[in-house]
Amino acid sequence: MQARIREVMDKRENGEKGFTLIELLVVIIIIGILAAIAIPAFLNQREKGWAAQVESDLKNAAIAAESYAVDKNGVYTDMELADLTANGFTGTAGVTVTVAANTNDYTLTGVHANLAGDTWTYTSTTGKITKTP
Repeated sequence: MQARIREVMDKRENGEKGFTLIELLVVIIIIGILAAIAIPAFLNQREKGWAAQVESDLKNAAIAAESYAVDKNGVYTDMELADLTANGFTGTAGVTVTVAANTNDYTLTGVHANLAGDTWTYTSTTGKITKTP
């Protein structure tokens, strides 16, 4: 065994350069394992980012709704998305916000085009955002 190692070392000292096939295979296997770990984590981060966009839009729309109510003596009746836009709300691309308003409260619903089936709802009575898968 030592003779074989000495022979390999002598060849490398005599001008043979490069990696052995086994060394290259080990590197390729390590890269494959790292990619298998990183790609799903990356995709999950994108989904979290899209969800954060929806939640941010709902919070911003809620602020615009409160601004609307101040101008209407605390009443939310007939409030629409155009009214929120007039009060400073600007939506994010890919996010759709809908409004359902009563006299004393309102509900905002948000969805993202890249998150099929997921819906977020903001209710003014609780002030919380809930997700419905």
